[in-house]
Amino acid sequence: MTAAATPAASPAIAGEQSGVRLARSRRNAELSLLLLAMVLVAAYGATVEANMLDTVTPDFWLPAAALGAVFLGLHLVIRFLAPFADPALLPAVALLNGLGVGFLRRIDLGEALPVDREDLAIFAGIGGRQLAWTLVSVILAAALLAIMRDHRSVSRYAYTLGLGGIVLVMIPAVLPRRFSEINGAKLWIKFGDTFSIQPGEFAKLALLVFFAYYLVRKREVLSLASRRFLGIDFPRGRDLGPVVVVWLISLLVLIFEKDLGTSLLYFGMFVVTLYIATERVSWLLIGLVLFFGGAYLAYFLGEMVGGPFANFYLRAQIWLDPFADPTDKGYQLVQGLLALGTGGLFGAGPGGGQPDILPEVQNDFIFAGIGEEIGLFGLSALLVVYLLIVERGLRAALAVRDSFGKLLAGGLAFTLGLQVFVIVGGISKLIPLTGQTTPFLSAGGSSLMANWLLIAVLLRVSDAARRPVAGGGGKAARPASGPPEQLHGAPTEVIKP
Repeated sequence: MTAAATPAASPAIAGEQSGVRLARSRRNAELSLLLLAMVLVAAYGATVEANMLDTVTPDFWLPAAALGAVFLGLHLVIRFLAPFADPALLPAVALLNGLGVGFLRRIDLGEALPVDREDLAIFAGIGGRQLAWTLVSVILAAALLAIMRDHRSVSRYAYTLGLGGIVLVMIPAVLPRRFSEINGAKLWIKFGDTFSIQPGEFAKLALLVFFAYYLVRKREVLSLASRRFLGIDFPRGRDLGPVVVVWLISLLVLIFEKDLGTSLLYFGMFVVTLYIATERVSWLLIGLVLFFGGAYLAYFLGEMVGGPFANFYLRAQIWLDPFADPTDKGYQLVQGLLALGTGGLFGAGPGGGQPDILPEVQNDFIFAGIGEEIGLFGLSALLVVYLLIVERGLRAALAVRDSFGKLLAGGLAFTLGLQVFVIVGGISKLIPLTGQTTPFLSAGGSSLMANWLLIAVLLRVSDAARRPVAGGGGKAARPASGPPEQLHGAPTEVIKP
């Protein structure tokens, strides 16, 4: 009996050992890439000091070392809690975050007196605050990985998160201007003159969970076609309700919060998640028509009526002709375009430009400020890193077996890519300027914390997607914290405690 049982047990043991080796290999690759990213961040800091101080101080490596210690802690958390997660996500995000801290420190050096630059502490100024926010954000990401052992567990709170997301979106709109408005956009909750948070950054995560859960339940209904036009199957009229509701909410954001970027972000992530769920191109066409129609309506009303539409009309006018008033209303966009043009192909070198001239260079226009110093090739490399993160998120969405995970990961990856498009498009005059921040680069705690939480969810989904098949033919057992029920479709795995 014992001899007969041994061969039957061998495949399971071999599969478990193979899974352990695979997990160790991926985490070792992640660690190697993470070390390479921190070397690049340290090299960037050394080049900034060489150009601005004509020397490299003995402490140039300290910001990179502090960041490396923070990211190494998250790496250890991933090694134990999500061993099969994508090994490229953490290093790519760490590189962007590190370069952001390095550039913000470069701004601090530029604002300091020349005699004080060599003694500028690593926790001083905007760069120091961003370093502290990075520590807080990474701790939150690690905590989320520890709490959420199965990505499907958040589906239990989908409606609560959806309601909470709407509340977070609407809070700045109903607050008085002195508590919510910065540079014409009502996106913040201000506590005095020194601290503010942007609740919309967290709202996008909560709303995506709700969208994914709702569309998993309703995808069959939303996939039904009413009639075919130009080779495309369009949905039934009565199924347009959810899209119209989200469209109206996005228009309210555009009108009362005076921000095109946030409006486009919310509506875009819903329409794309709907497309992922139904695989119908007609939803994309309907979404584009609704959004551009709403934007044109807001522009027309801004010209004719003014009031809450005036801010969008002004932004559109600046976009159409920023050089009509280059010293006042169009000053920021004109300076951003000049910075990108001055950078050319290779840039002035880290620390060799004049980003201090750009208004809000630490926030909205950080991409233009960096572009002046690293040029078109450097900006293209940054965009490739963003593209890599989005591609890895979409790959996790394709590989995971449950429908909720597919929609959640796909929506998160697309949202990150859309946010980058919105801010880069505004800076390069492709679309009107928005109040969005560049993920992981711009200064600010709200954006950094929300985007690190987004990465934590992608890591959790990719861990589930990449977990090897057990000897019995099913998925290897996941932690028992996830819900056992099947969210959509049949058959698929049922994870039991």
